[in-house]
Amino acid sequence: MAGQLANKDRIALVLGATGGIGGELARALAARGWTVRGLRRKPAEQSQSQPQPDGIEWVVGDAMNAADVAAAAEGAALIVHAVNPPGYKDWDRLVLPMLDNSIAAACANRARILLPGTVYNYGPDVFPLIPETAAQNPLTRKGAIRVEMERRLHRAVQQGARLLILRCGDFFGPKAGNSWFNQGLLTPGKPPTRINQPGRPGIGHQWAYLPDVAETAMRLLDREAELGDDAMFHMDGHWDGDGNRMAAAIAHALGKPGLPVRRMPWWLLRLAGVAVPLFRELGEMRYLWQRPVRLDNRRLRAFLGEEPHTPLELAVRRTLEGLGHLPAQPADMPEAGRCMPDLAISSRQG
Repeated sequence: MAGQLANKDRIALVLGATGGIGGELARALAARGWTVRGLRRKPAEQSQSQPQPDGIEWVVGDAMNAADVAAAAEGAALIVHAVNPPGYKDWDRLVLPMLDNSIAAACANRARILLPGTVYNYGPDVFPLIPETAAQNPLTRKGAIRVEMERRLHRAVQQGARLLILRCGDFFGPKAGNSWFNQGLLTPGKPPTRINQPGRPGIGHQWAYLPDVAETAMRLLDREAELGDDAMFHMDGHWDGDGNRMAAAIAHALGKPGLPVRRMPWWLLRLAGVAVPLFRELGEMRYLWQRPVRLDNRRLRAFLGEEPHTPLELAVRRTLEGLGHLPAQPADMPEAGRCMPDLAISSRQG
């Protein structure tokens, strides 16, 4: 396959297109001229045969059903695997079978699988700066499953599939679903009256703005012929060097420079996790907030020349708008994904 895929071959199936990262990737693919199919368990409001306003052709099916995935993937050159059990329920029972269905469909179509990767695969033995070649020795059950997912994906390359793993920090964005930004730093369903701080004072943390992630993936896919069959890249995203920059950006965007910042009550998460799977999963990731953990993007920059980067102030504002905490602003601000320096944010700014 030379250069970009021919138009007739630019069919993508997105599993998880109703979610945050899956939806962002699906819309970016459609904007890039791909024919995008989104698999969902419930029918879309509009006719199944008509592309939706966001350019996605919805197909009714279940990622747990191999026949549904195979039918939806027919003729596809790309399968985006961005599906997770809702609320992380039954993660250990559902995640690997869903992936196996994507792998089978990719092998049948000789398609590339795009997997949004996470830092859960890694343990403290490779902190603080993590290259693509780092050993994967996770500390958690969820991390061990992510490692097994990638092992199966690499093995699938020997069976006719192709692979692209794009690994990022914690997601945030206007249409992000479950995320540390809107369910950790902020209180879900309530106007922001304080900001929760999960990390220790002075400990850095890495964030990934979803539109930047999608733009990075598109630029990689634009160079399909150069990727090779088994490709992996790390994004840098937004590095919050002392753990305070994101909180300051939120307060600044809200126009509330004095918004209180409180340490996250991890004990409460552990207690709530007995009944709520999401809180249990969040609690397991505490170790990633106790030490600096940063993905090394030098390989990505060498390949693309630059990493798409929306200034933090703009990314946070757009995210808060999407969450309903701010009124939407006219779309005359810099485009997401454009490489620009961050604006300086002071905790004293109004």
